[in-house]
Amino acid sequence: MSELINNSRFRKDKLKELILKLHDGESANDVRQQLIESLKNIPYGEVVEVEQELMQEGLPQEEVLNLCDIHGSVLEGNVDLSGAKEVPQGHPVDVFKHENIAIKNVAVKTRALLQALDEVQADEYERYLLALQGLFNELMDVDKHYKRKEYLVFPYLEKNEITGPPKVMWGKHDEIREQLKACIEILKTPDLTRNDLADSLDLLFYPAIQGLVDMVQKEEEILFPMAMDVLTVEDWWKINKQTLEFGFTLYDPQTEWKPEGLISEFGDTDETAVKDDGNIQLPSGSFTAKEIMAILNTIPADMTFVDKNDKVKYFTQGKERIFARSRSIINRDVRLCHPPGSTHIVEKIIDDFKSGRASHAPFWIQMKGKFIKIEYFALRDEHGEYLGTLEYSQDLTENRALEGEQRILSYGKPKEE
Repeated sequence: MSELINNSRFRKDKLKELILKLHDGESANDVRQQLIESLKNIPYGEVVEVEQELMQEGLPQEEVLNLCDIHGSVLEGNVDLSGAKEVPQGHPVDVFKHENIAIKNVAVKTRALLQALDEVQADEYERYLLALQGLFNELMDVDKHYKRKEYLVFPYLEKNEITGPPKVMWGKHDEIREQLKACIEILKTPDLTRNDLADSLDLLFYPAIQGLVDMVQKEEEILFPMAMDVLTVEDWWKINKQTLEFGFTLYDPQTEWKPEGLISEFGDTDETAVKDDGNIQLPSGSFTAKEIMAILNTIPADMTFVDKNDKVKYFTQGKERIFARSRSIINRDVRLCHPPGSTHIVEKIIDDFKSGRASHAPFWIQMKGKFIKIEYFALRDEHGEYLGTLEYSQDLTENRALEGEQRILSYGKPKEE
């Protein structure tokens, strides 16, 4: 029997047989026990091959999608990862994995808060709903994680004739996104009662969270090990170079991955924003990408750019920031970057800017003994078309204390910083 169990074809046929038992309605617990008894551990690559074979043999994609969660739970802990490749720090898969840790952490917090519904006092209920909405807004950030898989990783798998699993996984992405959107819409419902929320927990809220957690398992046990085997270093380098177009999910990578000796059509990281001869040409002059980055990061203010589609696209990285920023906000809807209680103000500013009713919204606050001015500016082209919004924040504490004059001729030895 041992020589049969070690045979790949035997294992795949047995796994296919067990999945089809799920299709025929057999208990997931019974199938899991049969799996443990007959196969124990299955190489991750064979799970992918079986899923693809089932679709090629006529099992509809929709049916595989319906079975996905069930056979995923059956396989949990029974997939053999001993042959998986090591993932370098900063590699796209390493980033995905760190994002998964963050996703699971937020999912745990969200589930715990939902379970505490019965303990929430009446006078705390509104704040409770705002806290839940904030957590689900964070979970909705998984959209960027999924889009990087769909538009960057899946095409390379399909080039290698691995088409079934990406289709199934994309279907699960869409399902999870719709569930999360529905959760947020319910939480934004005016006068949402405790009973109405409670009635939705098992129907929508818990399944949405479980879907996120299950997807993490599918990625960690099957997708990522398989993709590491199939994709080349240059494939991953091209994926890495395009990642910022989509943004990160709840995580700001701390390490840049640069495979040594790789000649890529995309060039090195430091040159990705440089055009033609190395200069960015504007009507009033030119500079290199490094020069403009230094200029923007030296200006004594925090600047954040939100494009015309309300996505955060850029922020300065000066030495002393007023408000903390992480690259995980890149490509995120600006509304989700503010506390739920102030979202309506953000929406009004954007609406006023887009409509042309306003182009400037100034505010100032006292914060930790400092006087902070925060200004929003509408950005428009030469034809007046709205391009986006610039958030500009300054610490004006020292400026407000200035008196008299200090002319340029009085310049002396710079103060030590």
